[in-house]
Amino acid sequence: MGEGREVVLAICYDFDKTLSPTDMQAQGYIQSVGYDVGEFWKKTNALAEANEMDGNLAYMYVMKDEARGRLLFTREKLVEYGSRVQLFPGVDTWFDRLNAYGRERGITVEHYIISSGLKEMIEGTEIAKRGVFRKIYASSFYYDDRGEAVWPAQVINYTNKTQFLFRIEKGVLDINDDAVNTYFPPEELRVPFRNMVYIGDSDTDIPCMKLVNVNGGHSIGVYNPEVGKERVIRMMKDNRIRYMSPADYSEGSELEGLLKDIIDKTASYERLEQKHVRDAKETL
Repeated sequence: MGEGREVVLAICYDFDKTLSPTDMQAQGYIQSVGYDVGEFWKKTNALAEANEMDGNLAYMYVMKDEARGRLLFTREKLVEYGSRVQLFPGVDTWFDRLNAYGRERGITVEHYIISSGLKEMIEGTEIAKRGVFRKIYASSFYYDDRGEAVWPAQVINYTNKTQFLFRIEKGVLDINDDAVNTYFPPEELRVPFRNMVYIGDSDTDIPCMKLVNVNGGHSIGVYNPEVGKERVIRMMKDNRIRYMSPADYSEGSELEGLLKDIIDKTASYERLEQKHVRDAKETL
């Protein structure tokens, strides 16, 4: 980055099993339409397989279809279900703590969601209502003039998640802004990949993790200690992630210590980079 420019560290999160212990749909919605959680996902997966259908489009269709005659499938209803979503320990204060630590070191910390889950449900969580996320990229519905969901507006799967990292890198956050394809000189990138963190829990996060890794950023695999860490161990063995940690966001946790170390490293590196820029200018 050029001398005097704001230094931003972007922390990007998956949602289900990363910030929340289980799938958001399984925390009230699936039960409200009369399904066992396992049966619901079995039906969704069968629909996708039988029709060569994207798995996320399949679950969105089944959610809407099963709501018929049971509940109004509106944005407001999905937001209401989102308000019930459970979060891992410490998530409620995590963002404020990291933001404050970053400010002390001259770093602007920003938080982004990149999830295959439902944007409306994420927006219903208390943390989202507080505005802790600079941007939420997630699957969502289009609603008619009666407020009912009628069609997918955005579908995010494990491969197209990576486009949002490029948007964050360039500061082109509007999902319909084609400027994301424009060439930016390295010194004009708002968030170089070296200043990017991706936190996820499973194979669906691998494309983002790999992209961050190869460009000098930081990828973290988190796991629920009550479930086990086999997935993140495999990702570590396959060089998909650089670090792994329990999904405990509490003050003083291993994960908080890791993020503070990343903030410290970012601050030191960017001071050295700005020194380099100043020195290079003297040779012109």
